[in-house]
Amino acid sequence: MAADKGKKQKTEEVEEGNNGAQIDGELVLSIEKLQEIQDELEKINEEASEKVLEVEQKYNEIRKPAYDKRNDIIKSIPDFWLTAFMSHPALSELLTEEDQKIFKYLNNLEVEDFKDVKSGYSITFIFSPNPYFEDTKLTKTFTFLEEGITKINATSIKWKEGMGIPNGIAEEKKGKRSHAEESFFSWFNDSEHKGDIFEIHDEVADIIKDDLWPNPLTYFNNEKGSDGSEDDDEEDEDED
Repeated sequence: MAADKGKKQKTEEVEEGNNGAQIDGELVLSIEKLQEIQDELEKINEEASEKVLEVEQKYNEIRKPAYDKRNDIIKSIPDFWLTAFMSHPALSELLTEEDQKIFKYLNNLEVEDFKDVKSGYSITFIFSPNPYFEDTKLTKTFTFLEEGITKINATSIKWKEGMGIPNGIAEEKKGKRSHAEESFFSWFNDSEHKGDIFEIHDEVADIIKDDLWPNPLTYFNNEKGSDGSEDDDEEDEDED
């Protein structure tokens, strides 16, 4: 009896082992099939990304004349970009009082994707002649390399004598020290070491490119609208 019992237990263990091997084999086969499908999806996604880039490139060319017309009209509106920046919740925090004076000479802003849109883009600030620097154009360019690395180049600002803001701090004038707030123009100084490669994410560039540039009128109108709405609220309170 004891021998029969031992034989039965051994047989059950063998059967369990076989079942386990069968389950493991089925699991491996399922995972292999799943991987094949994922590889197929990856190819489809890559193809879709390429098509999206082609469409984006096409419509960038279609948008260009409209952007040019928009820029021409903006030039006729005093302090348009200053107002848009100052009414933007994030960008307004970046402009010091001295920056705001400089921005009064800002005629236009241009954001341009490279012809191959996945390779990068540039942001250009276009100024009228001003007492602060010699440049009429300040450009910052972002070139996308592999593995999420971005190469950044920026205009080295040629400040006029006594007007420089090195490292974002206004120079002393007539023996008086100006405010030591960080200037928006230090955004260009950050890339004085041209040609270097950075593994960074430029939040300011993203905000300008993806939020402000597509529809700056929204922020310009917000500034104007907020004044009007406040007046309306005061009138309503008076009536009450």
